[in-house]
Amino acid sequence: MGVEIERKFLPAGDGWRTQGEPILLRQGYLCADPARTVRVRIEGGEGRLTIKGKNTGATRGEWEYPIPLPEAQELLDRLCERPLVEKYRRRIPYAGFTWEVDEFLGENAGLVVAEIELPSEDAVFDKPDWIGEEVTGDKRYYNSSLIRFPYSQWTNP
Repeated sequence: MGVEIERKFLPAGDGWRTQGEPILLRQGYLCADPARTVRVRIEGGEGRLTIKGKNTGATRGEWEYPIPLPEAQELLDRLCERPLVEKYRRRIPYAGFTWEVDEFLGENAGLVVAEIELPSEDAVFDKPDWIGEEVTGDKRYYNSSLIRFPYSQWTNP
């Protein structure tokens, strides 16, 4: 079984903007049930299908498979729930880990989230000075939640 251990943070300032190359990601959900999600993503000309289980703390099962780009595009266009999640992602190496900073577009414009994948939930890691409040347990920040309740509709972000 694949496992993802991920923590999410809000940036504190714009120090991340000068780091990493922004890459456009388009993704949609075939299933956005909190107990399981099935996601289609296009990133850098490649298609991927990802299945994730329910979160337990910062850990959940994750299985990811490459799929042909035309099929990924067709799934996004025809079957995925709306709105699609579109964002620019920057991968920023820092102190032995890679931070992924997502700057959302469309109905989620204005939202920026930084994530770090860890080898264990109790792993010790250093934070760049542009990392702020942790939002790991806040379901509003899950990409699968942003299709039902986009950032543009939040009254108290």
